[in-house]
Amino acid sequence: MGVKPDRWIEDMALACGMIEPFERSQVSQRKVSFGLSSYGYDFRLADVYSVPPSESQLPLDPKEDMRSRFKETKQDHFLLDPGAFVLGRSLEYFRIPRDVLTICSGKSTYARCGVLVNVTPFEPEWEGHATLSISNTGRSPVKLYSGEGIAQLVFLSADGICRTSYADRKGKYQAQKGIVVSQVGAGASEDD
Repeated sequence: MGVKPDRWIEDMALACGMIEPFERSQVSQRKVSFGLSSYGYDFRLADVYSVPPSESQLPLDPKEDMRSRFKETKQDHFLLDPGAFVLGRSLEYFRIPRDVLTICSGKSTYARCGVLVNVTPFEPEWEGHATLSISNTGRSPVKLYSGEGIAQLVFLSADGICRTSYADRKGKYQAQKGIVVSQVGAGASEDD
């Protein structure tokens, strides 16, 4: 497995719609940076947030339908309280090739404020908006900026084509177009 350089990422984004919309260079003036980097792509946070219940005695259970428990809000920024989390999504829509896997990590700008961004790797032939869990581990509220960088993808190329892709498995998060809460149910694979 090898890391893909910026030229390959740009070619795939433009030829195959791997990243839409695609920013060909780093945008950073007075913004949390986003766009193409040396071996990856810094993607942006959309302006839609899904807020979990703040004062509920009911646990969040990934095996239950939790859609009604989260409240969606659209904002140009979101103030994330200490010890809280919110679900967000990537502004970009991704289409990952069959011979590629991505590793995702939060941007250091937010990490230095105590914010952690969690998203699983984008598997071969997965496509959609990425749903992100964004947590504030610090003691002060942190302002999240919609339309600006939130996390970075590193693209890894395989030595060969995988036997079974995410699309082949009909993964339950395939082609998601918004924030999708946890889904465990009939037909779901164990590794979703």
